[in-house]
Amino acid sequence: MASPVTPQFTGARRRLIDELRAKGISDLAVLRALDLTPRHQFVPTGVRHRAYEDAPLPIGSGQTISQPYVHAMYLQTLRLHGSEKVLEIGTGSGYQTVLLAHLCRHVYSIERIRPLIETARDAITECGVTNVSLLCGDGTLGWPEFAPYDAILVGAGAPEIPQPLVAQLAEGGRLIVPIGGRDDQRLVEITRTAAGVERRNLSDVRFVPLVGKHGWEST
Repeated sequence: MASPVTPQFTGARRRLIDELRAKGISDLAVLRALDLTPRHQFVPTGVRHRAYEDAPLPIGSGQTISQPYVHAMYLQTLRLHGSEKVLEIGTGSGYQTVLLAHLCRHVYSIERIRPLIETARDAITECGVTNVSLLCGDGTLGWPEFAPYDAILVGAGAPEIPQPLVAQLAEGGRLIVPIGGRDDQRLVEITRTAAGVERRNLSDVRFVPLVGKHGWEST
């Protein structure tokens, strides 16, 4: 079974972490999660030699694993303390799912593409994390059975904020979602308060489209 400490990749992973530090990732818990999570297990064998580049990579079914800096920025923005219940929309490869598992109490993750979620399930199991629940379905509907969530991360670009996700936030909970067109979006943070919701724009990003009832109709 592959391991985060596989000598073949240890140096490459540490160089990636140094690169992310230089780009402004300073949260020690996030950096530790990156060091504990073997990104090479979450990419196809044909691009495994590029696993520790700070770049997105194809994972099949027209989807990608995001640039590590984007994952790190998401997680640093959330400022998780370890006790949170988190909903992830877009399991994808499962890489961010495992990063989250090192940072919170439990991760609920939804993926609409069944082959991806099955591959992700295997990779997550190999990493030995047990605080993850997976669902194949429409992520724009959320997972109301386990709501409310302290944080919700959306790993695909939506034309507008999916309101079911806002409704499933706990008071004080934060939703991070890319909003915009199919090719370019603005990363937005929504915080639910007693008085309503607060919105904060973060940065320009580029994600695959969020497909579902409250997203795009198709890819």
